[in-house]
Amino acid sequence: MKRRTTLAAFALALTAALVAAPSASDAATIVLPRAGQVGFAFSGQAGTLLRSGGFGQEFGSGGGLAVRLRYRMRFERAMGLTFDMQRLGARDASGDLGAFDALTDAPVVTRDQLRLNNAGLEFYQMFDTRTRTTRYLSAGFGLSQINAKLSNGETQYPRNSSDALYLSAGAGIERFFWRSWAYDVGVRYQALLHDGGLNHGIQANAGFVFYAAY
Repeated sequence: MKRRTTLAAFALALTAALVAAPSASDAATIVLPRAGQVGFAFSGQAGTLLRSGGFGQEFGSGGGLAVRLRYRMRFERAMGLTFDMQRLGARDASGDLGAFDALTDAPVVTRDQLRLNNAGLEFYQMFDTRTRTTRYLSAGFGLSQINAKLSNGETQYPRNSSDALYLSAGAGIERFFWRSWAYDVGVRYQALLHDGGLNHGIQANAGFVFYAAY
């Protein structure tokens, strides 16, 4: 119930960000980004793993933070770096054998949280870049460092490797509200490939992006 409440609150925050956007009468204060400018995006995110895959069977939903750099190019395209961390709670805390080795002192000690630290490259196709509401589609790839937080405060790493490859695809909007500041709201699908297995994740993010002038 607590997780559902958190996700619902996040969804309301996304809606409020759009509703609070200024009216068209404030358009004179908007400075739209141009090709060659870099945007710095900061956002909170909520995500979940589907039950398929070694991690998804044991871990479910949680929150995180993301930092993204977007370099605007010609022809309504962009590319950039993304760094984010996710903390996903256990569906049913245990120490059984899964993507991790079984805990020898279970059930006294359990795996309570999955921690993902992602770094990757993203490409964007943008639309309506001459308006205050820019829409975009994204695709990317990168590496994810993975570990689990145990109930005793220790850290456990997955079998064979703590690194995984991820592929992502998403969509979102930038809604400019003052000069080169915009609300940044989006959703993203993430495929996590680890140790021959495939895990599926869905994320929603809301935050701000600022384009530096030059």
